[in-house]
Amino acid sequence: MAGSCSARDALSIAGRGTSVAVATRTDVTVEGLAVSAYTIPTDAPESDGTLEWDSTTLVVVEAHAADQTGLGYTYGPRAVATLIDERLARIVRGSDALSPSATCLHLDRQLRNAGRPGIGSMAVAAVDIALWDLKARALDLPLVEILPRVHETVPVYGSGGFTSYSLPRLREQLSDWVEESIPRVKIKVGRDPEADPKRLDAAREAIGDGVELYVDANGAYERQQALAWAERYALEWGVTWFEEPVRSDDVEGLRLLRDRSPAGLEIAAGEYGYLLADFRHLVGAVDCLQADVTRCGGITGLLQVAGLAHAHGLALSGHCAPASSAHALCAVTNLRHLEWFHDHVRIERLLFDGFAEPEHGAVHPDTSRPGHGLEFRRADAERYAVS
Repeated sequence: MAGSCSARDALSIAGRGTSVAVATRTDVTVEGLAVSAYTIPTDAPESDGTLEWDSTTLVVVEAHAADQTGLGYTYGPRAVATLIDERLARIVRGSDALSPSATCLHLDRQLRNAGRPGIGSMAVAAVDIALWDLKARALDLPLVEILPRVHETVPVYGSGGFTSYSLPRLREQLSDWVEESIPRVKIKVGRDPEADPKRLDAAREAIGDGVELYVDANGAYERQQALAWAERYALEWGVTWFEEPVRSDDVEGLRLLRDRSPAGLEIAAGEYGYLLADFRHLVGAVDCLQADVTRCGGITGLLQVAGLAHAHGLALSGHCAPASSAHALCAVTNLRHLEWFHDHVRIERLLFDGFAEPEHGAVHPDTSRPGHGLEFRRADAERYAVS
């Protein structure tokens, strides 16, 4: 009798306090992975304090088991897809579809010599997200319901404000977010510091006094330069969030900024964290820790980072990839918010059915569908495919 239980039966029986679920956990086996990559042009040239770009590459992973398919993705070069094909796919094939975190551990070990940080971590993240989605679909439940859910919604902040934007375009983007009831917005700074005061004036004029203004230097400043700008940001434009004022690997520089910046101005970093140790190094150096579910090892890694931050009294902010982040962040007790990043929002609206839009400054994960509720529009994506 136990052997005939479905995955969802196993979960419901476990909830009644029996051990039947343990006996049936291996009845859903991952049959294989499909990996593909797509390069999507931006809607205009973009830049921040340290980088310029005109396209974004999306790497999509589909994990198959019986009649279910789990969907995961990351934003990174085509090499991520190659790494998944060459090193990770065979590890996932035949694994227990109901134990994504156990599989993630094996993936980590597989990359020991190839390199776990950077591209390796992004590859693991895409696979891990697909496996969590597959598990939820196998159980016929929304992803958020199989995680330790503590929130109904995830607050968001509008993010874009690229240094390449004209002042009219900057005003338009920020005011659009305010009209959508998003109460906090962020712009890029640091590429041309002499031009930033006019850009900040335009930003504050566009959003008014009742909306929080954030800035992100993407590591463009040296320590003393960043400290001087921190004073100006807070006093002249009422900025409350200063992201990566110095390089994220300059931990002592971040600590200097956190300790000496004006009251009310938070220092944030963590979007380039890949391993748990990367985030551990930032503890004590930032006011709010950031993590990207598509970089830090997927949902398994994100929940580990959230636990580390919580143990040290830090809030966690989700970095980008909103469609993949929303369900997972509802399980983060110490959640601050999620970055509603222009490029990723545009791509995910374009290529995924089930993309959830924010309401009243927060996104509500779709619980009407199993998994994270996303379906990949392959036909729409084909024109962007990378061979």
